[in-house]
Amino acid sequence: MTRVLLLSSNTVGHPYPVYPLGMAVVAGALAAQGHTVRQFDMLAANGREDALSATIRAFAPEVVGVSLRNLDDCDALAVSPTLFVEKDGKLIETIRRATTAPIVLGGPAFSLCPEELLAYLGADYGVVGEGEEQICRLVDALADARSVPRLLGGDGALLEGRQMAPPLLDPELVAFYRERAGMFNVQSKRGCSFRCVYCAYPQLEGRRFRPREVRQVADEVERAKACHGLDTLFFTDSVFNDPEEHYLMLAEELIRRGTPVRWCGCFRPQGITRRVLALLKRSGLYAMELGTDAVTDATLHGLGKDFTVSDVLAVHQACLREETPCAHFVMFGGPGETEATLAEGLATIARLDRAVVFAYAGIRILPGTELRRRAIAEGIILQETSLLRPAHYFAPTLDRGVAHRMLLRAFRGRHDRVFPPTEGRLRLSVLHRFGQRGILWDRLLRRPPRSTGHPAWAWTPEA
Repeated sequence: MTRVLLLSSNTVGHPYPVYPLGMAVVAGALAAQGHTVRQFDMLAANGREDALSATIRAFAPEVVGVSLRNLDDCDALAVSPTLFVEKDGKLIETIRRATTAPIVLGGPAFSLCPEELLAYLGADYGVVGEGEEQICRLVDALADARSVPRLLGGDGALLEGRQMAPPLLDPELVAFYRERAGMFNVQSKRGCSFRCVYCAYPQLEGRRFRPREVRQVADEVERAKACHGLDTLFFTDSVFNDPEEHYLMLAEELIRRGTPVRWCGCFRPQGITRRVLALLKRSGLYAMELGTDAVTDATLHGLGKDFTVSDVLAVHQACLREETPCAHFVMFGGPGETEATLAEGLATIARLDRAVVFAYAGIRILPGTELRRRAIAEGIILQETSLLRPAHYFAPTLDRGVAHRMLLRAFRGRHDRVFPPTEGRLRLSVLHRFGQRGILWDRLLRRPPRSTGHPAWAWTPEA
């Protein structure tokens, strides 16, 4: 059997550190085939490349797998955007100095630009899309000295009809994320059947929802609690409330087992009634992140959504009545945005009381999306423009400066309204310094005592 070192290259810890679940799933698949696997996380190692070099020399891997999570920080307003591809290049150089083992790239960022990244980073092989079966085939082929194409996957082959491999959790990494983040992530399904113009989930995970077996997910939740003391979870599904209502079956299974966990997830703001919310709360739901994305019917249509502002407001009211904290994430500047739609959208946001609203101006253009095709047609980018470096869509029908000023004016003085994105990172970092853990934004819904002397968005943490 083969010694495989798996490396998570991500070093971003905001809004909170996220356990490298994809790496753990691939590790579980390799271990199930009898391979010896070591996992290394650059975030947990505080970005120390000397620690990585020491691990490589001690473990002496025969294959090194590197997971690339993000291309950049997706902040359209950043003066100097963070380009992770440059950091990844230095990481590959560090690995090359420490070992002659072949390097295999994978992960969501790699799967978006596989040919470019493989060439740019100078790795030996790449796995596109779901990696747990492809990496096992690659490792076996390399062990047998069989010829292997440099790129595997990318042909639409998914784990149809088969269950995702259970993640192999590393106790030291679990301890790090339990201490730093206070929660753990679980995936209950892959894929997405919706057609949002900017989103790459369908090309990464498939164009339909593929739920895992409910009992397997519940087992994973119970193991996280029993073996690692993890009682706060985040479901990382692209959309938790799938139209087939698999999510309700999972909630019912958690209730049946009496699993004592708290959880959050990403929801589509449509069709969530008080009855549904009451069921989810009984299973442990304590907060919801809503992919509202736009706040007028015209701009929702421009983003490829098939729900309306009325749907958003109905879900919002259900959250209020069931006393469920929620955050709306809204992108301005998408297709069809004008000064009039922006003003209309801000009026809608004013109705989203007792909720946090995160606003963004501009949308990252990703390969393979309808937004890329539109951006080319409108002359925002060229057909040959590389998207390794950030390019953002901003509607030519709206002036950027006007939009920026309107958003700042509408959000001024509101502890529960966040714009620009750097402001959100600042607020959440304050909470981290106060020892707060979890999703953190739910704390922005609590008004501080006036006597604290803190700004409107900060407060003395509860005992």
